[in-house]
Amino acid sequence: MQIEQKSSEALVKIKDVSANPAPLGLLGFGMTTVLLNLHNAGYFDLNTMILAMGIFYGGLAQIIAGIMEWKKNNTFGATAFTSYGLFWLTLVGLIVLPKMALGTAASGTAMAAYLFMWGLFTLVMFIGTLKLNRALQLVFGSLTILFFLLALGEATGNASISTIAGFEGIICGFSAIYTGLAQVLNEVYGRIVAPIWPVKK
Repeated sequence: MQIEQKSSEALVKIKDVSANPAPLGLLGFGMTTVLLNLHNAGYFDLNTMILAMGIFYGGLAQIIAGIMEWKKNNTFGATAFTSYGLFWLTLVGLIVLPKMALGTAASGTAMAAYLFMWGLFTLVMFIGTLKLNRALQLVFGSLTILFFLLALGEATGNASISTIAGFEGIICGFSAIYTGLAQVLNEVYGRIVAPIWPVKK
């Protein structure tokens, strides 16, 4: 006699109670972007303040936020924050490595190619924000313009373009700061304190 045993599998759902990592990533990006572009606009020299922000807040904080977004099954957030976190680390590397005799400094043409590729990446990410909210559209739209302006400035050697890019980058950075802080305040107060204008689906 053959005895058949049937086993039933129970589907267990684990509720995600972890915090929203997007404000951390947006603030790390936004504050570092403002400070770098104050330099680009001519307000102060490139110094360790910018390099430190690029490594720790713009770099590591965004990578942490990206990993947290991955855990939340947010492909857009994971891709954006991890990529831009690594952008800041590579940018610091481009500045610091030649000073440590670990490579030749990048030429203007090489930097133009570097910035253009980041602009192209950001343009595609901007298309993704068309399904999200207006605040992120401003962040990614202005960042796309910033990268292409910086690339043009490097390619032509025109300091005026880089200065214009600096002012545009300050706007971009503050738009990211607003978007990050708006999410924090809206969650704390349980209502819309600072709108981010979600796209109607």
